[in-house]
Amino acid sequence: MSADGVFNDPSRLTGLPVYDKDGDKIGNVGQVYVGDRTGRPEWVTVKTGLFGMNETLVPLAGARRAGEDIHVPYARETVKEAPRLAADEHLDPGQEKQLYQHYGLATADSGMSMAEGPGTAAGTRTESGAGTGMSTAPRPGMAGTAAGAGTPAGTGQATAGSQDRAMAGMRGAEPGEGKAPQTEELIRSEEQLHVSTEEHEIGHARLRKIVVTESVTTSVPLSHEEVRVIHEAIAPEDRSRMGRSAISEAQTEVTLHAEQPVISKETIPVERVRMETEKVTEQKEVSADVRKERIEYDTDQTGQDFGGRRGRGR
Repeated sequence: MSADGVFNDPSRLTGLPVYDKDGDKIGNVGQVYVGDRTGRPEWVTVKTGLFGMNETLVPLAGARRAGEDIHVPYARETVKEAPRLAADEHLDPGQEKQLYQHYGLATADSGMSMAEGPGTAAGTRTESGAGTGMSTAPRPGMAGTAAGAGTPAGTGQATAGSQDRAMAGMRGAEPGEGKAPQTEELIRSEEQLHVSTEEHEIGHARLRKIVVTESVTTSVPLSHEEVRVIHEAIAPEDRSRMGRSAISEAQTEVTLHAEQPVISKETIPVERVRMETEKVTEQKEVSADVRKERIEYDTDQTGQDFGGRRGRGR
């Protein structure tokens, strides 16, 4: 089973995000496995688990490339339930058979090996993995031939060094000839802190209208009528025209008027009140404990020029 032409370059697949058939992200590509006969990518591993310590193999059969994304025709749960292997772990025939059965694929009749990284001769691998569908190869930066399936990565390199030392011992060192330097190494790992954010509901804000009563006092101008008595003397020339009048009691009246306040009420809209939310970003310090490995070295070499030594790496 060969992937489409868009997957011809294994080096451009590492680190790309992988999405399931529903568009949900599964993880990122960790390693790429190519067919021994075709040389084209057939399987990729998706980094899962805390800090990507575990990798799940996913076939590229039926996969498609969308920009920098890889979409596989499997559900996210199907991929996560597939047999897993730790980073740098070799794949034995039993695990390979389980993978093909898990994804409902026919068992491959040709072997596959991990795509070579920088500093590794392309197309070279040992035959120790013959008869196995997949085999691992060195990580980027490790020189030498790739170890076959069932052989941990780096074993081939260590074995080559042992053979060189054995051959040097058989032929004997010539006068003035120094021994080949020996190199042994450990991989130091450490945890990295990744902090993301997620939104949570923290409360509710309500806008409520209630009725209250308050006393309002205002000044109103009111007018009223008052009586003012005016005395006016009758001139002598007017007395003859008025004639004589008998003395008697009499009265007259006038109607007085006054304004009274009349109170009425009217309901009118006076204000519009609304609520809006505003996102405020602030800096907050987050701390957590992370673990890291520290490499120490010591030697029991003693002598006139050498004493016991002990040191500490990073």
